[in-house]
This record gives sequence, C-alpha cells and structure tokens, in this order.
Amino acid sequence: MSGVLFQVFVYLCAAVVAVPVAKRLGLGSVLGYLIAGIAIGPVLGIVGAETEQLQHFAEFGVVLMLFLVGLELKPQLLWQMRARLLGLGGLQVLASAGAIAALGWLLLGHWQTAVAVGLLLALSSTAIVLQTLTEKGLMATDGGRAGFSVLLFQDVAVIPMLALIPVLAVPELSEIARHAAGEAGHGASGQAAGHGGPGAGAGLSLVDGLSGWAYAGVVLGAVAAVVLGGHFLTRPLFRFIASSRLRETFTAAALLLVVGIALLMTLVDLSPALGTFLAGVVLADSEFRHELESDIEPFKGLLLGLFFITVGAGIDFGVLFGQLFTVLALTVGVMAIKGGILFGLGRLFRLRAADHWLFTLSLAQAGEFGFVLLAFSTQNAVIPPELGKLLSLVIALSMLLTPVLFIGYDRLVLPRLRSAPDQPPDTIDEQGAVIIAGAGRFGQVVNRLLMAAGVRTVVLDHEAANVERMRQIGIRSFFGDASRPDLLQAAGIERAAAFVVAIDDRDRAVDLAEYLKREYPDLCIVARAFDVDHLYLLRTAGADVALREVFDTSLEAGAATLRAVGQHPFEVEKLKRAFRRHDLDTLNELYELWDHDLEFSKNRALLERVRARTAAELEITAADRSRLHDRTERGWTPPPKGYTKELDV
Repeated sequence: MSGVLFQVFVYLCAAVVAVPVAKRLGLGSVLGYLIAGIAIGPVLGIVGAETEQLQHFAEFGVVLMLFLVGLELKPQLLWQMRARLLGLGGLQVLASAGAIAALGWLLLGHWQTAVAVGLLLALSSTAIVLQTLTEKGLMATDGGRAGFSVLLFQDVAVIPMLALIPVLAVPELSEIARHAAGEAGHGASGQAAGHGGPGAGAGLSLVDGLSGWAYAGVVLGAVAAVVLGGHFLTRPLFRFIASSRLRETFTAAALLLVVGIALLMTLVDLSPALGTFLAGVVLADSEFRHELESDIEPFKGLLLGLFFITVGAGIDFGVLFGQLFTVLALTVGVMAIKGGILFGLGRLFRLRAADHWLFTLSLAQAGEFGFVLLAFSTQNAVIPPELGKLLSLVIALSMLLTPVLFIGYDRLVLPRLRSAPDQPPDTIDEQGAVIIAGAGRFGQVVNRLLMAAGVRTVVLDHEAANVERMRQIGIRSFFGDASRPDLLQAAGIERAAAFVVAIDDRDRAVDLAEYLKREYPDLCIVARAFDVDHLYLLRTAGADVALREVFDTSLEAGAATLRAVGQHPFEVEKLKRAFRRHDLDTLNELYELWDHDLEFSKNRALLERVRARTAAELEITAADRSRLHDRTERGWTPPPKGYTKELDV
C-alpha cells in the first residue's frame, strides 16, 4: 500500500509543480504534463515499469473526454458535419496511411508491415488535440471543427484497422511473436482493452465465434441500446436520483453510465470512446447535461493529465540516444508527410487561412491509438519488436512536439495572418460621422443605437463571418482591417466625429486607439475594455471614453435582483446612480497608482487604496444616495400598498 501511495504522491507532485509553471510560461497544460512525466521518468528515474500499466488506466480519460464532447454536440450539428466527417476524415486517413505505407515498403521490404505502420501513424492524438483546442478556446473555430471531424473519423477507423491487422501477419515474424508473447501479450491485450480492441473482450465477449451476420446484428443491437437507452431510460433514472438530493449519488450514476457504456462496447469489440461519444450526443438535449458535465469533468481532467504524464515518463531515452538521428528523422518525416496531406485537404475543403493552419498543425502528430495498434501488430507478427520500440518513440515524440506546434501557431502564424488577411478588403463607398471597428456583439449594439438616432455610421471588421452576419440582417458593413490608413481614409476618418473601438483583440484595440489619437487628435475615441487593466491601457493610449463591457450589464443584473427581493425601483435607481458614481471616482483615483509594468499583486500602494475604497464603499454609497434628491426625482411616488407581495420581475 505504501508503494501505491508513494506513486500517487509522485505523480500528483509532478502535475502540481510542472503544470502551473508551464502555464505561466505560456506553454500550455499539456506540455507541462509531458515535461513532468519526462522529469519523474527518464530523467530522475522515480517511476519505472508501472508507468505502462498506469497508462492503460489513464487512457479512460479519453473515453470521458469524448463523452463530454458529445454532450456539446446536438444530433443536428453532428448531421451537419457529415460531409467533413466522412470526406475530410476519410481522405486524411487513406492519404496519410497510403503515403507512409508506400515509404515504409521501400525501407522495410514487407508490404504487410508497411501497411500496418501506415495505419497506426495515420492516426492523431485525440487527447492532446481536443484538450489543447478546448483550453485555447479554438473548438468553435472552423479549423477546430474540421480537426474534430477528422479525429472522430479516426476513432471509428480504429475498429476496422484492428480487424485487418491479423490478416497482415508476416510468416517470418511468427516465431519472434511466439517467443515474445509471454512478455508482450499481457501489455498488448491491456492496451487493446483500453480502447475496445480484440483484447478487450478476451475474458468475456458477446461476439466470439459468431458469423458475419450475427456479429453485425449484435453490434447494431449494442449501438441501438446506447441510443434508445440514452433517450428513454436515462432521463427517468436521473430524475429519480436527483430527487434524493445527494450529489455523490448523482456523480456515481454519471460514472456508472460512462463505465457501463464503455463495458458494453468492449463486449462487442467496439471502441468505448466511440460508444460514450454517441451517448453524449444523445444526451446533448437533456436537462441534466450541465450536471453531467460538472460531475465528469474533474475525473476527465485528472485521468487525461495522468495519461500525458505517463506518455512523457514512458519515453525510452536509452533507445532514443542510441538511435537519435533515426528517431528524429522518422518523427519529423511522419509529421511532415501528414502535415503536407492535411494542408492539401484544407485547401480542397476551402478552409480560411487561420483555420487552415490550425487544422494542419494540430493533427500532424501520431496518437495514443497508435500505441494500441502497435502493440497489437507486434503481438500478431506484423511488426518486429525492435521496430516496435522505434515506432513507439516516434509516436511519443510527435505527441510531445504537438503543444510546441500550437505555440508556433499562436506566436508565429496568427500575427502574420492578421497583418496580411487571406482575402482583399471590401471597397468602402460610404462615409459616416461615426466609424465602428468591430461588428461583434458590442459593436452591433452601438451601431443599432446610432442608426436609431439617425447617425450615419461605417462599420469595419476583419472577420468575414461577422460582416456576412451583419449583411444577412440588412445592416451594411465592410470587410477590412480598421488599422489600415487607406480604409480609414475611404470611410471618412478626417471628417468623422467619433470612432468606436469594439474589436475583440485586446492588444490590437490598444494599438488602434494609440494610432488614432496620434494621427487624429481631435477625434473622439470610444473604446470597449475587457477589464480594468485593459481600460487603463486604453486610457493611456488616448481613448477619450473607455467602458468595461460587462459593468453595465452586471449593474442591471444587480438592480433586477434588488427589485426581486422587494426593494422599490426608486430606491434601486438611486443606489445604481450612487454605485456608478463611486465606481467612477474609484477608477479615476486608482488610475494614478496603476502601473502596467508592475503586477497587480505586487503594487502595494494600489492594493492599499483598493482595500480602503472597498471598506468605505457602503458609507460613501449611502451618503451619496442621501444627496441625490433633486427635481428629476419628483416623478417617483411612494411604493404602493402590498408592493412586495405583488412584485412581478
């Protein structure tokens, strides 16, 4: 027991130390987990042979992750993805497997081995890619959705791949496989079990010995059970459990659902990840979706983190340094081949520049399912054991390089694409008294108010989707970068009275405000700020008015809540005005102490002033409220009798 506790302590320590440091350095959590695994495994040697067995357990995090992904996808949305799911995903697997297999045939001699190598390296890492896309908020982008379609197809494709591998057995390797069966058989079956391969049902299976038609019937019956059970049985079950008001029971039921579906899929030799994803899609419209997400999310996060650590800890540095050039060449070669194919498919399916590069860089690695196919191929005398060790390193290193590619996308690709858009800007043939940069939610509301007041506006946005959305509702706007002088001239910047900065990029908003104030000092600049720090940056850059996007909404929400608990609207309105005045005074006072180069927690003078203003907030607001009685308030009447009972908010 002490050994188990020590291993748990080591893995948790590695995660707690490495991940926050990696996040602070901008490397992302996935790379932090991988580095932690390398530190406690190959470098320090604290963990050893148990890493492989632990990895099989941790792979269940992929199953939980796909269940949560399914909860976010309604069946209608999945149906809309069918063209990319089959077309983009199918072409990626076939093209990547074919290209790698052709190169492998030239190098290895056995076409069976080459085909198996092509199949296992054609797959990408569902765990790393989806985790990173979600963490960076890229799942909703076109590139993120395209990548998800390919990953989902790959998960489905693992099933026929596992069925095909035994057919590819090489006679010369049979003797080696029999000799290694005692050592590798247990691990291979364990890995296959983790993903629903043939080994998963070795102990108990519903399809062993069945004919083709009977096998198909059982498989379809299992899928139908997941769909129909998820639709008709889970809702009454969760209502009954929720009525007990025991949160731990609901959590246990959520885990029971996922584990039960995973077990059912393994009994019919299907992928547990695919089954739980399907169940998640079925439950996407359920009223219990959010509770299921909140209960499953912590387990998914811990298991995925553990999986990434085991990948790093499992790298064999002895083999790596012994064949360093070969391993690096193969890793770079595989990622280059897959990247080239992905780039071509992105062009074929007309992905825009930013999404095109995101799609290409995110899927260029090999994946965790490759370990499953590799172990199964070695066990079935398709891939020699020595080549298997080499390919295992290639898979692990390509996964290790994936977070680096995401960093390159953020820091190298995106800045260049922003400075050089992939389509020419629109010809601006209108001029207005107000120019609005940004046609998102904030900019749209500002534009509607100005138009309602009869003010002529010109709206610019560098996101084509926002421009098209505005046009669909009958509001004309123009595609283009609002920081370009020629577009500003065409929009009438020299005669404009005001400029509204409503773009979503914090840094670009500050740069634009600074440019406008420098070139057009008499122009009134109204800017949307994300938070107080951004507001101060915009003020420093020259914005005449900088407004926090959530402040007024939050203030109105608080006022509605006060009315709901029985306070008279007159009193609520006075409190709103007092609170707003106090907040504005506080902002102006703190601005004198604010220093962008000094971290908030280390700016002692600012912290002391914030504490003082917060402590005095109740007294100042109350005093301000008592001074607000003037002629503008004579229209208010005392609250009617029984007001609090008849209140309807």
